[in-house]
Amino acid sequence: MAEVKVFYDQECQTLTVWFADSGQEYVCEETGDEVVQMKNVAGHVIGFEKLNFSVPKPDLLRIAFETSPA
Repeated sequence: MAEVKVFYDQECQTLTVWFADSGQEYVCEETGDEVVQMKNVAGHVIGFEKLNFSVPKPDLLRIAFETSPA
């Protein structure tokens, strides 16, 4: 089963999402709109970080995922 990890850092105002093990990170690339993609050595995106992300009530932050057939 695949695992997605989501981290919200209220102090730094970042939302980080990993689709794979963060230890596989090889390079980061800013894409614009304050989004940074983390890629593995093969160039596949394994995560992203949204900069300047904040919510008024972080204890009420909800995250939902939806899958689609491959």
